[in-house]
Amino acid sequence: MQLDAIDLRILQALQADGALSNVALAKLVHLSPSPCLARVKALERADVISRYVALVNAAKLGLGLNVFINISLKTQSKQALADFEQRIAEQDEVMECYLMTGDSDYLIRVVVADMGALEKFILERLTPIHGVEKIRSSFALKQVRYKTALPL
Repeated sequence: MQLDAIDLRILQALQADGALSNVALAKLVHLSPSPCLARVKALERADVISRYVALVNAAKLGLGLNVFINISLKTQSKQALADFEQRIAEQDEVMECYLMTGDSDYLIRVVVADMGALEKFILERLTPIHGVEKIRSSFALKQVRYKTALPL
């Protein structure tokens, strides 16, 4: 799908506030509501807009510990990677998971309430995953920047 300047303005506006009504969005991007809605629907069909979400404040829910965990697997076979990815996708505490270059290590970001919850997650949910060899954790002391909007 080829995006024009109006599509980019629509995307910027929706990234800033996904709850905008079509009328409000149309006004922001200088379109009438009907063509604006048609463009949004086209962006959704093309999977440029993949979903709408509410961003929730983790600290307000008692989930104040943000931890980055590097995980090394014993083997890097295609099946071992697929098995690990399937198991890690089942863990609610895992917010992000990336396969890193080099040694086929994974980097995950986990959000938990406190050190006790982290210990329980590591010992009861992460360590039992078949093929896990090493686990190294780094703690976020302060969130300096967090954004969800992509640069357009």
